[in-house]
Amino acid sequence: MITTTWRIPPLFCLHRLFDLRRQTVFYPRKRLPSMKMALSLKKVLISDAMSPLCAEVLQANGIVVETKTKLTKEELIAQIPNYDGLVVRSATKVTTDVINAATNLKIIGRAGTGVDNIDIPAASRKGVIVMNTPGGNTISAVEHTCALICALARHIPQAHMSMREGRWDRKEYMGTELYGKTLAIIGLGRIGREVAARMQSFGMKTIGFDPLVSAEEAAEFNVRWLSVEDIWPVADYITVHVPLIPPTKGMLNDASLAKCKKGVRVLNVARGGIYDEDALVRALDSGQCGGAALDVFVEEPPTKTSLTQHPNVILTPHLGASTKEAQIRVAEEIAQQFVDASNGKSLFGALNAQALSNALEPDTRPLVNLGQALGLLAISIVGSVKADTKVQIITYGKQ
Repeated sequence: MITTTWRIPPLFCLHRLFDLRRQTVFYPRKRLPSMKMALSLKKVLISDAMSPLCAEVLQANGIVVETKTKLTKEELIAQIPNYDGLVVRSATKVTTDVINAATNLKIIGRAGTGVDNIDIPAASRKGVIVMNTPGGNTISAVEHTCALICALARHIPQAHMSMREGRWDRKEYMGTELYGKTLAIIGLGRIGREVAARMQSFGMKTIGFDPLVSAEEAAEFNVRWLSVEDIWPVADYITVHVPLIPPTKGMLNDASLAKCKKGVRVLNVARGGIYDEDALVRALDSGQCGGAALDVFVEEPPTKTSLTQHPNVILTPHLGASTKEAQIRVAEEIAQQFVDASNGKSLFGALNAQALSNALEPDTRPLVNLGQALGLLAISIVGSVKADTKVQIITYGKQ
């Protein structure tokens, strides 16, 4: 084992040392090459249907694109070794097996927000970057949520179907006003905040919970921050805008529904599985839950007829992001993020490469360049770096 230890003075002194580099035999006499951390993206597979703008942006930047949709798992495993990048929506399941077969894959892009169809831990183990487009479908999801809240309050889908069947059931579909009601928003990110702003214009009181948002920050957009335990008893409507992760899976269940107001109405335009569907059916049957509006399901398409055929449930087939504008936006954004990554410009939207993302920030680049300079200096001193070479760097100073 070869060990080389450097004791580095404060950065001020180090800069002085580098200013004298032409007088030291250890420093390379040629100009230090600029540092560029870029991904080599030559060929990208688009495996789900999306706006052609995605392929157009990639191709305009010299990246070969092939679009092959509705691949089986076996077909995807056979094809994936041929590509440096993969772009998906929600249909393609990027499992551990797919990632392990991807011998050349460097980056996976989700044209949208949710990434529960991608095995991020497996991608991280293989050094594959996973990124999404966090804001591309925000407005569409927000508007869909608000439309469902209104539909729940006034029984719009049920009244529509009764008229289609030739009935005139005015009394049966008596609604309630939204004005003065309390809307609980679980998840106060982009979507949750925009839902709050729109429903406040209806005169709704907005309360919410998010472990990453403080009460002071929530108050800035007129949401009263409460713990989930304090939310259940006071909410008239509950909407969730969180990812499907262990703490959120089944968060609305028999126990939490029992703590809610009788007749509470609930919505899910986020991810199937956040609500316990069996518990929700029981609450609907007993009247504890007065109605549900669901855009997402544990199994898609859903097969639980006790839920899908319930008279107090409004259903849409995962339409939260299904607007022309959103589809164009997320397709263009993920393509541009790929281009920026290939040019070493940024890793915006990366979910598992924080260190790399930080390294591309303007404030961090001087330190990255410093690391490169130290590496060149090490080669000048040691001669070469071998597999058994251990380099220890000790720094001094606040910086």
